[in-house]
Amino acid sequence: PGSALKPFLYAQAIAQRRITAATLLDDSPARLQTGGGLYIPHNHDRRYHGWVSARVALASSLNIPAVRVLGMVSPEAFHRQLHDLGMRLPETSGYYGLSLALGSAEVTLLQLANAYRALANGGRLCPVRLHRASAAEKTAPCPAVLDAGAAFIVGDILSDRNARALTFGMDSVLGTRFWSAAKTGTSKDMRDNWAVGYSQRYTVGVWVGNASGAPMHDVSGTSGAAPVWATLMRELHRHETSRAPSPPDGVVRQQVDFGSASEATRLNTRGAQALPERRSGTADDAGAH
Repeated sequence: PGSALKPFLYAQAIAQRRITAATLLDDSPARLQTGGGLYIPHNHDRRYHGWVSARVALASSLNIPAVRVLGMVSPEAFHRQLHDLGMRLPETSGYYGLSLALGSAEVTLLQLANAYRALANGGRLCPVRLHRASAAEKTAPCPAVLDAGAAFIVGDILSDRNARALTFGMDSVLGTRFWSAAKTGTSKDMRDNWAVGYSQRYTVGVWVGNASGAPMHDVSGTSGAAPVWATLMRELHRHETSRAPSPPDGVVRQQVDFGSASEATRLNTRGAQALPERRSGTADDAGAH
């Protein structure tokens, strides 16, 4: 699934109060020592942006910050979180290591789409039914597998076209005229690409690839799956709208001060350390309290 797993990682870190949407994360080249040797992740475009907020890091799908967040949560805990979301990974967390942050595990489209439906439903995972639900099925419990506040914040991030602009631009195909939250993903060698997202009523997941598993040529989640996702969402909302959800109790929207231009320049100087009293973000950054 590539980067399509990142929303669940950030949701877990927010729920554990390790980060908020405004937390500074370091997007710079990393050489990480692991039990299996040196792990050297890269951003997709090989560009790096220094200190960025978690909001921008997730919405713009930056790889290095995601790996750093997994270091806070641990591969073992994230593996358990994905299992709770219905993604039964074929290998242990130790097999994937830090690469799990970048979606190195195998999942099915149905598993992934239903996990995004849990984000849309305030963290509650409902069973998949391929038929009209009976009265008993309609009242079946949907257990909470994600913190409701964290699910809301992640949805708010994934709907934020300004936070997405660093990588995808302001006119991204993921932007809709109605409220929606979406994320793309691209696997190694472009064998698989994904676009998954939701509105007030619908969750839509799209996979694009070759049935043989052969790589595609210059087709990413943005250029392959995302236009299909956007077309489906427009059709579903031709005669109905979608409104943004209301924040659950415990979530506060707060303006974040970037500091002076000189401080921003200092923070993004090679080797600079983030100031503990500062958080980088946008005026719409939200944090769980």
